[in-house]
Amino acid sequence: MAISLICASHTPMLGRVPVAPQLHERVNDGFARLADHVRTFDPDIVIQFAPDHFQGFYYRLMPSFCVGLAARSAEDWDIRPGKLNVPQSDAKALISRLQDDDFDVAISRDMVVDHGFLQMWQEMLGDFSTLPIIPIFVNCAAAPLPRYRRIRMLGEAVGRFAAESGKKILIVASGGLSHDPPVPDIENIPDAVRERLINGIVRNASEKAAHEESLMEFGRLAGKGEGPCRPLNPTWDRTFLDILASGNLQQLDDFDEASVREVAGRAGNEVLAWVAACSALAASGPYDMKVEFYEPIADWIAGMAMIVADSR
Repeated sequence: MAISLICASHTPMLGRVPVAPQLHERVNDGFARLADHVRTFDPDIVIQFAPDHFQGFYYRLMPSFCVGLAARSAEDWDIRPGKLNVPQSDAKALISRLQDDDFDVAISRDMVVDHGFLQMWQEMLGDFSTLPIIPIFVNCAAAPLPRYRRIRMLGEAVGRFAAESGKKILIVASGGLSHDPPVPDIENIPDAVRERLINGIVRNASEKAAHEESLMEFGRLAGKGEGPCRPLNPTWDRTFLDILASGNLQQLDDFDEASVREVAGRAGNEVLAWVAACSALAASGPYDMKVEFYEPIADWIAGMAMIVADSR
């Protein structure tokens, strides 16, 4: 049995909104180091925690957590079409183990996953179908969100499953860190947008292109210190990374949806996925963590971070 971990931020602006070539090269180098870690560890199973951006999960029925027994790409933001290689028997065993720990998670036999899950795999390996991945959706955007204490406990339960599996398990998360894209507020939006968030009305090609262009414009404005996106918060980002590195994850129990949103932005709560992943690793005991990359990239509206960690 061996357990390892990687986490990485994601952003739809990556590759779409230009940044200094040297900075983009450093981002690429960071993903290359993560890829080297994945290849060296050579996992039997990957368990990935990640959010969704109203591409696969909607207010019509919004679980706090959902385990995918099968999954496919939402094909957003240059993410290729295709299916994930979900090891269904292992996913079922994980669900059963979570039930033993009083987590009656939702399940999906046709989970739609967007760039929140898949961008990091395309950046690292050029593909998301080669490794056996069990996807775990974490609601990081549609209020009310799960509590930080609860996500820590879910991660620990997943970690116990990993420790008991007898297999090499790679725990993965994506999201955050400080991150303030224009996430719509269900209580204060036009009826047409509200209907899409509730019932998942799919945009046609021209609507999709217009939506993506509008978000890229937010990124360009943010890079100039303009527009509606609040500035990134590198101090908060580094504090969060320091807590993860300490292994004392119960400190995060006091985090809450509203305060994280206030200091880290409208999508700052995507770090719930990181909390779950690190808690899964911590369930096996102390670990050593390395920050492979960190940079607040205003043009991408993201405190971009990448970490690796292994049990001692």
